[in-house]
Amino acid sequence: MAVAVEMTFEGATLDEYDQVCGKIGYEPRGLGEDKGLFHWAAATPTGLRVVDVWESEDAFQEFVATKLGPVSAELGLAEPDAVILEVHNYLYGPSLGR
Repeated sequence: MAVAVEMTFEGATLDEYDQVCGKIGYEPRGLGEDKGLFHWAAATPTGLRVVDVWESEDAFQEFVATKLGPVSAELGLAEPDAVILEVHNYLYGPSLGR
């Protein structure tokens, strides 16, 4: 079952987000993880919000354990407040060509 993951990083910056992405090997508007269906990030008045949709919670947890967690720790970033919800439905635009 697909899950939505909403992460709030209080005090984090877009520069820190860009550093994490760079260390993982992501490019802006590029490809994400194989089991990641959608991702966006935005600054908030108090930090950063990242929202993903993953094929499963296990896929997300594997990503955290093998990539996001180690890189975030290396950069000294605090763990986010996270909410994980089962996704009832999602849509994608025709430009994705799936």
